Amino acid sequence: MAKKQPQTKAKRPQPKDAEIPVVGAREPCPCGSGRRYKACHGRAASHAVTELVHRPFEGLPGECDWVALRELVPAATVELPLKGGLPEGVTSVTLATVLPMAWPALRREDGSVLLGLQNDTASGDISRDLADTLTRALDAAPGSPVQGRRAPAEGPRLQDLLDPEGAFEPVVHTGFEFWVPDAENATPEVTASLERANAAAIPTVRLTGVDAAYWCETPDKNHLRWVMPHPEEQLLDALARLHAAGRSGLGEGTRLVGSFRAHGLTVPVWDLPSGVGAEDVEKPAAEFAERLAEALTTDAPLTADERRARGGLTNRQVTLS
Repeated sequence: MAKKQPQTKAKRPQPKDAEIPVVGAREPCPCGSGRRYKACHGRAASHAVTELVHRPFEGLPGECDWVALRELVPAATVELPLKGGLPEGVTSVTLATVLPMAWPALRREDGSVLLGLQNDTASGDISRDLADTLTRALDAAPGSPVQGRRAPAEGPRLQDLLDPEGAFEPVVHTGFEFWVPDAENATPEVTASLERANAAAIPTVRLTGVDAAYWCETPDKNHLRWVMPHPEEQLLDALARLHAAGRSGLGEGTRLVGSFRAHGLTVPVWDLPSGVGAEDVEKPAAEFAERLAEALTTDAPLTADERRARGGLTNRQVTLS
């Protein structure tokens, strides 16, 4: 009897890495290796997702205001210009601190898009997560929200989508009425969410004379929180020089009390008497900006008093992100 010829199986074409879809970590990898996704092509994706980008808004117009709206300001909106203009059918793109029901994004019936900034993100790169949400919102059906998801590791970032020459001009609101163009016809869920959000919002005003400085009112005292673009060590040295010289205040009864660290930038914070409003610190803030600019040019070693002042500021520094 003739021997049977061994059968050969045609090799299955192997997809390229860019063609491998994202699946559940414990599911079989779509590449056909037989291994779980997390042990195969999911390794690189997992690393990209967890790797922290310390300054996610770097390179965007208004980086300091991006940080403020992400971490400090309750209710604000900004019109976002896109590279190449708006897609057909999209009337506008607006960044909002918070959206109703904590939606990541929403495309309204009129085609306008709202992108939420203060949502939880699935990766260590807020810019990539927001860009993924924005891209899906631009293609969403009018009248529908966009749900959150894990952004593809190779997906675009905001820096790839937004016009680098466009202005970034936040408008701070007293409440969240910008959520709905017609509040009387809003659904009960949106109305309830709006009421809860308005009740929790802290009154906030953006100063006009300096960049990215926000006054806010609390029951016991008021504050000024000022996001600054300078390198942290240089800024802390300059603040320490002014603090030691008694020149770090913003007027009588005010006090530089510490700073936040948020998204790679430093945010000095001043306590203000409860009677001091935003308009009252406009001039003192502008004068402080001049003193700070001068202090930033000094590279002499800190004196003993300045080192003590710097230590106090550093000990009262809180990291937000």
